[in-house]
Formats: sequence, C-alpha cells, structure tokens
Amino acid sequence: MTAPKLTPYLEQLGFNLVGYGCTTCIGNSGPLPEPIEQAIKEGDLTVGAVLSGNRNFEGRIHPLVKTNWLASPPLVVAYALAGNMKVDLTKDALGVGRDGKPVYLKDIWPTSQEIAQAVAEVSTEMFHKEYGAVFDGDASWQAIQVTGSATYEWQADSTYIRHPPFFSTMKAQPDPVQDIHGARILAILADSVTTDHISPAGNIKRDSPAGAT
Repeated sequence: MTAPKLTPYLEQLGFNLVGYGCTTCIGNSGPLPEPIEQAIKEGDLTVGAVLSGNRNFEGRIHPLVKTNWLASPPLVVAYALAGNMKVDLTKDALGVGRDGKPVYLKDIWPTSQEIAQAVAEVSTEMFHKEYGAVFDGDASWQAIQVTGSATYEWQADSTYIRHPPFFSTMKAQPDPVQDIHGARILAILADSVTTDHISPAGNIKRDSPAGAT
C-alpha cells in the first residue's frame, strides 16, 4: 500500500495500520469511541461491521458488534464512507464531495489499469527485504531467555500454556479402530452456532460475567 502511494489517502479516510494478520478478525483492532459504545449499550442497538477478513461471528470483531459482513477491501472502504449497510451501492451515493456533488461507487472504483499500476509497484526485492531475516526476530524476540531444548519445556504453574494430558497414554502404534459403545452426546446444537459460542476467542467485555472475574 505504501509503494503505490495509497497509504496517505487511506489514512485521511481513517484507515490506519493497526496490526497484521489476525488483528481485526480476533477483535484486536481497538475500542470504539466511548460515546458510540454508550449509545449501543443504552439503546441495545444492533450495529454492524464490514471487514476484509475471514470471521463474521457475532461479537468477534468487537464484543458490542453483533453483525459482521465479509467483503473485498474496496467494498469495505465504500461501506465505511456510506456509514450504513442499508445503502444500495449500485445506485445510492456514498456521500458528498467537497464540490457539493454526490459521490458514487463508480467514482471511486479503480480501473483495471490503475490496479495493474499498483500491482506493478510490488517487487521481489520487497519480499526479500521483509522476509529475509524473518526467523531472526527483532530485539525483543532475541532477548527472550530460552533453555535451548529441542522440545518445549512445560511449566506446571503456567496459567496460559498447560501440558495437554490427552496424548500421555497414546502408543507409537495406535490400536485398531473399534466400534464405540455407551458414548454420550456432549451437545446438540442448532444453526448459527459458531466455535466462538463454544470457546470464545475474541475480547471479553469487562462488564460481562467472565470479564468481572
């Protein structure tokens, strides 16, 4: 985004670099402005988010955001400019320009030539520079004290990473597959139940039962 000189214009619109990888999908993009959070809570509002990611679970992007849509990066920008999901991008204006005229999706959508020019700015040298020493890490990573063991040394008092007991009795050569008898169903789930409902992975609200503890 920097090479084709797109970053400054995105930043002017409020699209700043907040992190890499799963930052947004796991809900670590940052908090909403306090007045907005207050309005959502007081009005029990159903608000939505649009992201170019791979998670649209309820509350995953932000604990207070119930509905999430997945879209291409240009559509994320378009819906952000429009400010709501009720617009018809094929005919409704996204907003009004400085000249007082309405701005439509067709006005901001890049042409094939513009896309090709942006792609041409990406070179192999960029990847060599960024990933050439990726396994070396930065100063903070290199300063971590390690034992040098070939395998991870489990800490019995750790509250974050514990040794799983599920494989302690597993043999090198597993027993033949057998029929299962007397098993019990742990849960029968309806539609729209995600892994986040079973084991939440996003941010936990401070005023929730889990957050209060």
